[in-house]
Amino acid sequence: MTRLRPDFADRALFVRLFGADVYAVGGYVRDLVRGRPSPDVDILVARHPLDAIVRKLERHGRVDLVGRSFGIIKFTVRGRTYDVALPRTDRAARSEGVRGHKDILVASDPDLPVEKDLERRDFRTNSMALRLKDGLLIDPFEGRKDTQAKRIRLTNPAAFPEDPLRVLRVARFASVLGFKVDPSIYPAARAVDLTGLSLERINDELVKILLRSPRPSVGLEELFRLGVLEAWYPEIQALALVIQDSVFHPERDAFGHHTVWAHTKLAVDQAAALADLRGLAAPRKLALLLAALLHDLGKVSTTRWEHKRGRMAVTSCGHDIQSERIARRLLERFRIRSWGGFDLGRMVPLLIRTHHRAGELWLNREEVTKKAFNRLAADVDGEIELLVLLDAAD
Repeated sequence: MTRLRPDFADRALFVRLFGADVYAVGGYVRDLVRGRPSPDVDILVARHPLDAIVRKLERHGRVDLVGRSFGIIKFTVRGRTYDVALPRTDRAARSEGVRGHKDILVASDPDLPVEKDLERRDFRTNSMALRLKDGLLIDPFEGRKDTQAKRIRLTNPAAFPEDPLRVLRVARFASVLGFKVDPSIYPAARAVDLTGLSLERINDELVKILLRSPRPSVGLEELFRLGVLEAWYPEIQALALVIQDSVFHPERDAFGHHTVWAHTKLAVDQAAALADLRGLAAPRKLALLLAALLHDLGKVSTTRWEHKRGRMAVTSCGHDIQSERIARRLLERFRIRSWGGFDLGRMVPLLIRTHHRAGELWLNREEVTKKAFNRLAADVDGEIELLVLLDAAD
């Protein structure tokens, strides 16, 4: 038997209220196994009816019942909020038309064994429970082994297609945690119908990949492999089939391909590193990373061979203007307009349209006037720092 030492602010309170029937589950347990304890704790209470749990908790803090059928409670005590849940089962709704994330039917059952609740979860690394009374690890699916091996495997492959959001979560966990994806997941993911997912869910996963990953390119590549780009971002997927001139773009993927996709992933990673170096706030960092992700979309329609400087070269004249137009349509399609009070819908296209101009002005600084720099600053609403960082990342 494996025992860990759960240590968070209200552990003793939960044990006093529910004894041996209360567990920490999900990401908290995974991160504890990783040696990186998280302040966010999800709680599972077994063998107690929902009304009894509510009565006990409301004596000590604020209780908000999210859904009676879900058996989920928001419990806030001393400024800290916990998700408190009963064991439950998930199954997909069988109905006509497209199935999306919201079509998962959830039923709570206080008498359901904890192991059955863990079985419904997405990945083995997330399918562990930690009994708070004594630190006993409940691990029926080798989640600890997978966590230590930094590996993503499905807990229940047969249930994987029932929730299409799990496909995007594969990419996010690989990117944010630095875990490797089990190869069997790729064919399973490509068989999942992703069209029913809400834009909010898709945007949320993309934002997490961009802002929380040490190297966002890992998550972007997983979206490519899993079929998410093909389903939702065909404009980005198309970059993988467009070559660049190897003299000006020596960067290439692991198989030697000098594609715009290989370049784009590197540019996004560089943008993330530069944003962190400059200490950008999250909304401005997101604007920079989205601009880096979308800055070369126009190369799909503008790339051609041209005889230049005594040789045949690959050129993409005017791709910045085309990229801006495509990016505007993509952002509008996904209703990406503002985030954290920052106007992404306006700023990201402006950065894309002008992403070469800062470098060009600097290279020709002996000839250009101060007015040219002032015009450029005006063209990006004064966000000259973001433009310079985008140009540097590119």
